[in-house]
Amino acid sequence: MSEYAQLIIDGKEHTLPVIEGSEGEKAIDIRSLRNSTGYITFDPGFGNTGTCRSAITYMDGEKGILRYRGIPIEHLAEHSTFVETAYLLITGKLPTNDELTNTSVMLNDFSLLHENMKVFYQNYPPKAHPMGILSAMVNAMRSFYPELVDIDEELNKTFLRLISKIRTMAAMAYRISMGHQPVTPRPDYCYCANFLHMMFDSAVVPYVKDDDLVKALNVFWILHADHEQNCSTTAVRVVGSGKVNIYATISAGISALWGPLHGGANQAVINMLETIHKNGMSIEEAVARARDKQDPFRLMGFGHRVYKTYDPRGKIMKQMCDIILGKLKINDPLLDIARKLEEVALEDNYFQEKNLYPNVDFYAGIVLRAMGIPTNMFTVMFAIGRLPGWIAQWKEDLTDPEMKISRPRQIYSGNTISDYIPIHKR
Repeated sequence: MSEYAQLIIDGKEHTLPVIEGSEGEKAIDIRSLRNSTGYITFDPGFGNTGTCRSAITYMDGEKGILRYRGIPIEHLAEHSTFVETAYLLITGKLPTNDELTNTSVMLNDFSLLHENMKVFYQNYPPKAHPMGILSAMVNAMRSFYPELVDIDEELNKTFLRLISKIRTMAAMAYRISMGHQPVTPRPDYCYCANFLHMMFDSAVVPYVKDDDLVKALNVFWILHADHEQNCSTTAVRVVGSGKVNIYATISAGISALWGPLHGGANQAVINMLETIHKNGMSIEEAVARARDKQDPFRLMGFGHRVYKTYDPRGKIMKQMCDIILGKLKINDPLLDIARKLEEVALEDNYFQEKNLYPNVDFYAGIVLRAMGIPTNMFTVMFAIGRLPGWIAQWKEDLTDPEMKISRPRQIYSGNTISDYIPIHKR
């Protein structure tokens, strides 16, 4: 028997269908609401609004569950690689050995940039933020590469071209900002090792591949590869709904990710640690100030809007954090503060009662800093990881017969009809 919701407006009853997802999630289908009643719903931030059906990512914030295509994030982080996870998200299935090998070969083949694109980098101001450069350069790719055609093979080439080149563009943006020459990728390195090679190799100190750091980067990017309908993913779907080309659409996602409330959260963690260190705050003082609602100081990287228990990605990133810090033995006062802050906050009753556990951004910020990634590159690192998810969401939206161009409604709160007054009488 079909399930329905009943809505009573002005004494008149309206019946609305109920949709149920594969994990038991339920939604009231209000697509006919405005036409049948004249009413719309009001939901700033879309916190209670489902905008699509999706088979990509499942989350349960109450239970701390995150799965890609049904596979628990814990399994992927332990056993998979970023390239394999990207293949899973975009195609809907895990690759065979041959498919994974072919994907890796194509990623290497597509890793170089068009010579004319390199000129763009040299014309950015030295202090230009890497996220602004990355967003502009991805958008510019449309001028260098052909429009998509409706052939799966060509689509997949375009997706792989994006995933490959975004890594090269990010590393190049960093090196040019440091006054260094770009480094050519190595065909014998995997995706993550190649990125670290392109970031840090030099004639003075050649890059030496470290399997633990490569593993940490794989895990970081796997954990960030998709996260359901968040701010940047929604931006990708909204822009893509206008049938915009993939490059402009991904550029919009990068721009949406730039903000401190979204992709900039891991950078905000380091900024917070710097504030504590600069002001000579004790850990107890920092925690006390964070508990005071009248104090603007906040502990960044604790709690999550969606997860009402421990962020499952945070648990995984903490393990990598322990491995990397234990191996590198870095003498860094900010990292010392972070470890002490984590210990105190986890034992504080206030944080336990509010479920303010350290999230993935807290540990990610620590790991990236320990790996030598500069703070202004943190959000770029997030963008590289999130790219497969954006592509998968764009692709799914493109082929969904239910989807239309995004066109939210509003509740108008401005002036009612007013007379025009000529300028000489104002």
